[in-house]
Amino acid sequence: MLMIHTVAAGGGSIVHFDGSRYRVGPDSAGANPGPACYRRGGPLTLTDCNVMLGKLQPEFFPRLFGPSADEPLDAEVVRARFAALAEEIAQSTGDPRTAAEVADGFLRIAVENMANAIKQITVQRGRDVTRYTLNCFGGAGGQHACLVADALGIERVLIHPLAGVLSAYGMGLADLGSRREKPLDAVLCDELITLLEPALDELAEDARAELEAQGCQQAHMRELRTLRVKYAGSDTTLEVAFADAPSVARTAAVEHRREFGFLLPNKTLTVAAASVEIVSASGVVSDEPERAARTTGEVQALAEVDVWQAGAYRQSPVFDREALRPGDVLAGMAIIRDPVSTI
Repeated sequence: MLMIHTVAAGGGSIVHFDGSRYRVGPDSAGANPGPACYRRGGPLTLTDCNVMLGKLQPEFFPRLFGPSADEPLDAEVVRARFAALAEEIAQSTGDPRTAAEVADGFLRIAVENMANAIKQITVQRGRDVTRYTLNCFGGAGGQHACLVADALGIERVLIHPLAGVLSAYGMGLADLGSRREKPLDAVLCDELITLLEPALDELAEDARAELEAQGCQQAHMRELRTLRVKYAGSDTTLEVAFADAPSVARTAAVEHRREFGFLLPNKTLTVAAASVEIVSASGVVSDEPERAARTTGEVQALAEVDVWQAGAYRQSPVFDREALRPGDVLAGMAIIRDPVSTI
């Protein structure tokens, strides 16, 4: 198991002005209607903030929007919506701000939310977060990673080439499994183990048939047999590998001491259930092809665009990640176009 702390500050998180303060999330525009720039009438979101601030450039973003799914992001509607929101904020608070300043304000809140979430699992547990590398994934992760790292004092960020689709890629490579279980309530002994073997053989065949129906091959399957064991009178079971009775008893004792810190040597061990799981590898992980380090010349920018930085729009180069090589150094602010995200 992993301890995971989540915070609603993704690219689809809706930005609000409630009459007195800026708010980000926790509600999300999702994929449909999605952010306002998706051309589906959606609300303003963090993605729209990045469009407004120039970090997402329609020219370098896939043309997947509109009725025919062939139009670019709608930057015009984003600018119009933020201009209207800036006017509303000025009337309500007397604080005149430009549309870009409003978008930047929402983005700062989101960054603080993300940074505080990381502090809860690091600083609040006595870990020096500045010694860590910030690992970034998700389609919008690269848009915020450097700001989050700055907020935490982290000096290095790792963004995998497939960071934008890492969850989907992981699911595609995850093993497929089929599990069958036989309920029991019997005292652990050699006779019980002997009786269970043919029963588990039958369950295993049934599980294999299910995976074969999904296109899995026998050669890629492995079998796991387990027993759920407990002390008589106890409600808590321990899962141990299927084996002869003495071996199961020894393993159960080790696991019980590890889990609870004590043993019950005078109690009878019983088997609550026996199970078999057939697991099939569904994909093969291939490493990214190695690229030779650049020997001469400098990597060329695709374009220069206006990006909001330190309270003003400034010229920033745009690079293609696929054109970068090990050892390339980009000095200063830059946008890196990636097939599945924007950095």
